[in-house]
Amino acid sequence: MDFKLPELGEGVYEAEAVRWLVQPGETVKPGQGLLEVLTDKATMEVPAPFAGTIDRLLVEAGQKLAIGQAILQYQERGAAKTEAKIEPAKETPAAPRKTLQRDNGPPTRAAVKAAPSVRMMARKLGIDLAHIEGSGPGGRILIDDLSRQVSSFSARSQAPAKTPTEDYGTPGTRVKFAGLRRKIAEHMVASKQTIPHYTYVDECDVTDLVRLRESLKEMFAAKGIKLTYLAFIVKAVVAALREVPIVNATLNEKAGEIVLHDQYHIGVAVAAPGGLIVPVVRDADKKSLFEIARDIDRLSTDARQGKARLEDLKGGTFTVTSIGNIGGLFATPIINHPEVGILGVGKIVRRPVYDEHGQVKPADMLYLSFSFDHRVLDGAIGATFGNAVLRHLQNAAVMLMGEA
Repeated sequence: MDFKLPELGEGVYEAEAVRWLVQPGETVKPGQGLLEVLTDKATMEVPAPFAGTIDRLLVEAGQKLAIGQAILQYQERGAAKTEAKIEPAKETPAAPRKTLQRDNGPPTRAAVKAAPSVRMMARKLGIDLAHIEGSGPGGRILIDDLSRQVSSFSARSQAPAKTPTEDYGTPGTRVKFAGLRRKIAEHMVASKQTIPHYTYVDECDVTDLVRLRESLKEMFAAKGIKLTYLAFIVKAVVAALREVPIVNATLNEKAGEIVLHDQYHIGVAVAAPGGLIVPVVRDADKKSLFEIARDIDRLSTDARQGKARLEDLKGGTFTVTSIGNIGGLFATPIINHPEVGILGVGKIVRRPVYDEHGQVKPADMLYLSFSFDHRVLDGAIGATFGNAVLRHLQNAAVMLMGEA
């Protein structure tokens, strides 16, 4: 039997095959991931709505796929393998089976919005759509919503998923230029060809910030959250964007408009196994340090495990990228088009510096590298924004006082 690529999202008509999660001869069960696909820079798994054995894979990694295209052939469990044409059987009442449900009140089937392919897959997986919260327009249920529901159900009975390890390549081999790597390349080329970049670099004494983080780490860890310097940097960036609103903007070339945003959605670049992606901390101006740290922790984990959701990768107004955990003092990051600025964060280095009295003292120093769109932001504005970020990082305790 042929299995066809189901609807993946509202307005999504094609996808790119990233990697197969099954092989011919393998026995699969309902809900098991079959194929990882890429749509608009978001990866998702296509789950099996059947139980059976894989006969043949019909597409390869890197191949463009159309919704409804046959991607594999399989034999249903208990079905005899034959070349004869099998007439479709009349629909009979399904045997009772356990359904994956959410405890969110009585079902309202009439209000469920989902494509026929999604409804069919839900029936075969035993998922009651009336208990699923759709992420599509108007609450429409998408295939990704089913995938998350299956993953959530499975996680309660399985060991935690392991984060894929980085693959640095094998000498003497060739790797197909496809999937997320190609999407990143296309985006970076468009950014560099479109935006006249300029870079502004400054150093910041974060000695007090280092002490503050050390004092808070244990409290955050007790709540299951890893407190990184990135959470403080996002807070400082938001405070600086409020002071210099023109940096929290995007340039609409077609309309000939600079759009100054009144929302603060901060992208945080994450090095995932397939390449760099930028999940977004939404409404960062309305969140506490704990909430921002929690969001960064969740978004980073999802990205590294290849589970980033499409809605988490859109709508950023400014981006922060950090190489400090790997090493390096500063960089010249490429702007995440159509934004007009990005901040690169280096590693913290302890070294001797002069204080205001001319005395040498040890200090924890951090380099900050800003790239700006010179069509929108001149050098003076970039420096003003950079100074604001430095000031808030150097007074992190004061910056957080409003949360008390």
